[in-house]
Amino acid sequence: MKVTRWSAPAKLNLFLHITGRRDDGMHLLQTVFQFVDFGDVLEIRARDDGEIRLQGSIEGVADGDNLITRAALALQQTTNCQSGADITLEKNLPMGGGLGGGSSDAATTLVALNKLWQTGLSIEQLAEIGLTLGADVPIFVHGKAAWAEGVGEQFSAVELPEPWFLVLIPACEVNTGEIFADSQLTRDCTPITIRNLLSGQASNVCEAVVVQHFPPVAQALEWLGQYSPAKMTGTGACVFAAFDSRAQAEEVLAQRPKNLKGFVAKGCNTSPLYNE
Repeated sequence: MKVTRWSAPAKLNLFLHITGRRDDGMHLLQTVFQFVDFGDVLEIRARDDGEIRLQGSIEGVADGDNLITRAALALQQTTNCQSGADITLEKNLPMGGGLGGGSSDAATTLVALNKLWQTGLSIEQLAEIGLTLGADVPIFVHGKAAWAEGVGEQFSAVELPEPWFLVLIPACEVNTGEIFADSQLTRDCTPITIRNLLSGQASNVCEAVVVQHFPPVAQALEWLGQYSPAKMTGTGACVFAAFDSRAQAEEVLAQRPKNLKGFVAKGCNTSPLYNE
């Protein structure tokens, strides 16, 4: 069987507010997700023996705990599928960067194997499986820029400007759980609308906490902010800014400090996964 290649794109949180907290401790959010045309890549070949074999392991993550493996097994179990897959991960997105790499990998696995195995599930059914793997996975399965609320599971598609983004990758990894547990995190934001976002009345409340604990994030925000309003995505560590053209973004990237990695990518209202 032939090998096929599948995009697992990064996402950016254009803002992130916390409006409250549920009795179970989960935070209630408002955020907007937009995809970019850069991310991980999965190469997949279907097998007929039911085995799931993953190459390209992530340091510190056992293959059995990897969201790719878990997604494949969940699809097998849900559909009683007897097929398997050889999956090779080309990992381009950093861990702990706020770009959604693990969730995107899981979503791409579900979408790709649903097609290759001919299991016939709808996008909604795949998203239901994805939600058992992580709150962000359904966003990637649906593949549309989205306004999200609740714990991230309530979302609706939105049409946004699609600028060129410069994304910087500070030399640190941020643990989402630790940021959400921090006593200084703002948890009582007044709910806003998409109009507020587009007029600039939105921010990332996690940013103030992260910069206190991670100087490289603070430095990246300060440096990038010289050229365009800079924001942190998710709980970090990556920061981004929008530009009108690829040339502008690449010119700034070329001037970045030596301790910063980064990339330029186009904002996408439709995930590159569905442009294959």
